[in-house]
Amino acid sequence: MNIANLLKIALKALANNKLRCFLTMLGIIIGVASVITMLAIGQGSKNSIREQISEMGSNMIMIHPGNMQRGGVRQSADDMQTLTVADYEALRTLDDVAAISPSVNSGGQFVNGNNNYPSTIYGITPDYLDIRKLRVKDGAMFSDHDIHTAAKVCVLGKTVVDNLFPGGEDPVGRVVRFGRIPLTVVGVLEPKGTNSMGMDQDDVVLAPYTTVMKRILAIDYIQGIFASAADENTTDRTIEAVSDVLRTRHRIKDGADDDFDIRSQQELSEMMNSTSDMMTVLLACIAGISLLVGGIGIMNIMYVSVTERTREIGLRMSIGARGADILAQFLIEAVIISVSGGIIGIVTGVVATVLVNVVAHWPVYIRLYSVVLSFAVCTATGVFFGWYPARKAAGLDPIEAIRYE
Repeated sequence: MNIANLLKIALKALANNKLRCFLTMLGIIIGVASVITMLAIGQGSKNSIREQISEMGSNMIMIHPGNMQRGGVRQSADDMQTLTVADYEALRTLDDVAAISPSVNSGGQFVNGNNNYPSTIYGITPDYLDIRKLRVKDGAMFSDHDIHTAAKVCVLGKTVVDNLFPGGEDPVGRVVRFGRIPLTVVGVLEPKGTNSMGMDQDDVVLAPYTTVMKRILAIDYIQGIFASAADENTTDRTIEAVSDVLRTRHRIKDGADDDFDIRSQQELSEMMNSTSDMMTVLLACIAGISLLVGGIGIMNIMYVSVTERTREIGLRMSIGARGADILAQFLIEAVIISVSGGIIGIVTGVVATVLVNVVAHWPVYIRLYSVVLSFAVCTATGVFFGWYPARKAAGLDPIEAIRYE
């Protein structure tokens, strides 16, 4: 019996039990749709994290005072004063460092007339804009001369502008107070929104680091250093060079702990990607259980079909049908159910993914491999779970099958 005839027989048998056939496919449909949707959500989250980290500066290096032993007790970073302006000046000479800025900050209340808003003022240099991928939208960045003179100037983020100037006034040239210190606004940053950790990147005020050190904090050390490597491929080499310079300047002996801590955005990116991948795999495994349940459903319905059609099988075999023909007939039915369910499941998964993006506003991204993989798995499921019932049908004794009631 040729494949075309077997296909016609299989389709006719399935058409005679439309509802039962659809209910059997439902497990496959839900499984495939779930796998595609879950993988799309996981990949979308991963892409979103990568983009936001890139916007923050993918080759950024952060240097902070680290924990070190003193009298057998480890000190916290807040209590340490190991980084100095001289360290910053020494690191500026490194060839692998594309941009570098010291960092000091203080939280407090900003006031403009009757409006006030709590925020953080960061003391930095203009290089900080390149490191953090920031741009000035209105006005200009403060100059090196402002840094040398510890000028009372600042650049505001959009969130601060919206709260201090709710009427839509142009803040450039206006004076705002931080505590008792008046600061002239020389520029406004382009808005960046929230980052991958939910922090508002526009809730910031930038000022010369000398102004914050001398006029606000009254300190002679810096709280951190931000730098960027020439590109992502040289980040590790740049970190080693920075570490060597600081260990030499701080006279740290071989084998002794550093009194500083260096972190890069690559480490953060790898950590978050690892977490995202783990969650994606977990979601895909949970969704894959539906495929397993769908496969068991196919096996169950094929067993029922073999039992119901035992006499039919006996008649076919008595007039010349071989065991291979019976095997192929029932296997084709199982494959048709799984493939049809897979196709409908793919369409359902794509629609569900779009709805998740439109309704919940979650980032999604459908990878071709997730569609191919889910379809291949559902086809294999049909073959695997349809094989045993088909073999049972092919192994029936024709005489006993004809007598079956």
